[in-house]
Amino acid sequence: MNRRDWMKTLGAACLVGARHGVPLHGAPLQGEDAPSATTSSTALETEIVRLQLRHTWTTTMSSSAYRDTLYVRFTRDGITGHGEGAPIVRYQENAAGARQAAESVRDLVTAADPWEFEKLHAEIAHCLSGQYAAQTALDIALMDWVGQKLGIPLYRYFGLDPNDAPITTFSIGIDTPAITRQKVREAESFPVLKIKVGLDTDEATIAAVRSVTRKPLRVDANEGWKNKEEAVRKINWLATQGVEFVEQPMPAQMLEETRWVHERVHLPLIADEACQHAGDVPKLVGIFDGVNVKLDKAGGILEAFEMIQIARALGLRTMLGCMVSSSVSVTAAAHLSPLVDYADLDGNLLIANDPFSGVSVKNGKLLLPHGPGLGLRPAEKIS
Repeated sequence: MNRRDWMKTLGAACLVGARHGVPLHGAPLQGEDAPSATTSSTALETEIVRLQLRHTWTTTMSSSAYRDTLYVRFTRDGITGHGEGAPIVRYQENAAGARQAAESVRDLVTAADPWEFEKLHAEIAHCLSGQYAAQTALDIALMDWVGQKLGIPLYRYFGLDPNDAPITTFSIGIDTPAITRQKVREAESFPVLKIKVGLDTDEATIAAVRSVTRKPLRVDANEGWKNKEEAVRKINWLATQGVEFVEQPMPAQMLEETRWVHERVHLPLIADEACQHAGDVPKLVGIFDGVNVKLDKAGGILEAFEMIQIARALGLRTMLGCMVSSSVSVTAAAHLSPLVDYADLDGNLLIANDPFSGVSVKNGKLLLPHGPGLGLRPAEKIS
């Protein structure tokens, strides 16, 4: 069955009806008719939001001046939980498909008891297999609602001390040497930078960075090196350039090649694309030194929390990353950040039209909001 046919039959398979949602801002998207008024105290609303980037964002996978993400609002008993999911092109996701998937489980979500969120999370994951952005947006919205209902921040729900939140890197996407130098200067307040590599221009990129700063660097190849000998050569060269570790040097499926590389390099290796869900973590021991956990890969806060706990139990280093997204999903990840060794939670800092304020950064240190749930505030109300 192809993706289009699967999406057509998804609602029936999950025994729910797909209805249109109310957009968060303005007129309905994609020419949809306005929904009829509801008499229920529970509502689920969805919208595709276009986030404009401050700089064109380029990795080995794509290049774009904007990103579309899925926004979800879950309202019950007068409380609204906000969620966001960033579709990942690598996993054949897009915003329209994510919204359609979220809408297909509307009846399931609105009829469920949100206090039974663990059970509901599992049911959503079963119905929306492969639609991780939709899963993530729904999961974050439900957990935001739970935290607000309890009157506590999510980090408190998980038993965490916000003062343990680590510093975050600031990411420098692949660009010309001149623009790379400009980006590095703009990130002056961040004590550690994350540099995207994985192309033939890697040496020139690092040279441009080093012409401006001597800060510690963390490098992400995004599966860019397909040859294991090349990966060894580049990683051992990076070890001479003040680099702390390298993320995903080779394609995710090339685990044995990566094991070969791991035995011959002088820097720790962190799995990213090779580690999507909790079940992926154990097989990475001995190949990688740590894992990069992202809510948008995992399907939300609950799965990300489980991944971190498993990785720690196995002696792996832990990192929380993010996609290019707003303060909704970045703040959701930040509430788990006191658990991890490293953070790369800067997706909201890369955009020019963030609709919310949540987690903030001071000299690289993540400062978690103290409000209930995610602790979000509308951007227009910030003084």
